[in-house]
Amino acid sequence: MPLARARAGLLTALTVATLALAACSAAPEPAVTEEALPSPNATSPAPTVTAEPTKDPEPVSVGVPTCEGIIPDSLIAEFEAEGWSFEEDSFRVGGLEIAEGVQCLWGDFTIASDHVQLFGWAPITSEESGTAQADLVAAGWRSETDDRGVIVTESADTTVATDDEGYGLTYLFGDGWVKYADTKQSLVLVEWPRS
Repeated sequence: MPLARARAGLLTALTVATLALAACSAAPEPAVTEEALPSPNATSPAPTVTAEPTKDPEPVSVGVPTCEGIIPDSLIAEFEAEGWSFEEDSFRVGGLEIAEGVQCLWGDFTIASDHVQLFGWAPITSEESGTAQADLVAAGWRSETDDRGVIVTESADTTVATDDEGYGLTYLFGDGWVKYADTKQSLVLVEWPRS
């Protein structure tokens, strides 16, 4: 029996040693101190949100105005039925030429005639618009405002052909654009950009 007791004692000693080693190798629990506790007045930091970078909006494109694009298709059909065609040029207003615009003379160019119609449209900056209007008025053109914009028409002393209201060549200045026609009444035929 002494051998059995020795084994039991050895087994007990090994168990105690194993438990002691296990206790030593375990990480000690952190001590909680008063400095580690949050203050009752503390606020949590706001979560940071990473915003997606925004792109500048694409500029709105109205396309390129053309002689066949700035007036109604029905009017073009009437002109073509009469044998008319057009001559296209850069848009001019006063001493200013606007290459991005278009000025169109419609008529029958196979015969000598002053029976023609004139239409035009161009984009224009506010500075260009102000300068062009001032130049026209200085040259004797009349200026007036209506709900569509500023109308500048040639002097009654120099006009060749007029509409029912006595207006000859006329410009209509709007917000970022200018229209042109051989009479004030014909300005309604200039439709750009077309929807």
